[in-house]
Amino acid sequence: MKFLIDNAVSPVVAASLQAAGHDAVHVPDRDLQGADDETLFALAAVEARTVVSADTDFGALLALRKESGPSVVLFRRGTPRRPEAQAGLLIENLPAIESELQRGAIVAFYEGRIRIRRLPIGSD
Repeated sequence: MKFLIDNAVSPVVAASLQAAGHDAVHVPDRDLQGADDETLFALAAVEARTVVSADTDFGALLALRKESGPSVVLFRRGTPRRPEAQAGLLIENLPAIESELQRGAIVAFYEGRIRIRRLPIGSD
């Protein structure tokens, strides 16, 4: 899979995803650390990347946009703070969520559970 790792997430997550065979870039790798969310969504859409973030604004923005992509993975309350643990959580659960991400979804990791909402928000 292809991922765009937001500023709110460590570059270690991108490196771990790359080591697991995925195409992952961290926002600063593209000199976009000051870019607004719309710019990041546009890049993710053009490159067919799933955005990985801890920023809840992405979920709200997707709800307003009423579009079916790009998909977003969010690390929420109670999830590990260490980047190695975040990467492990994503990689471990990827087989179960990959098809949803490819269709268009927000996947939120919480302590002990995963919530999946298909895009566009409100369509299901």
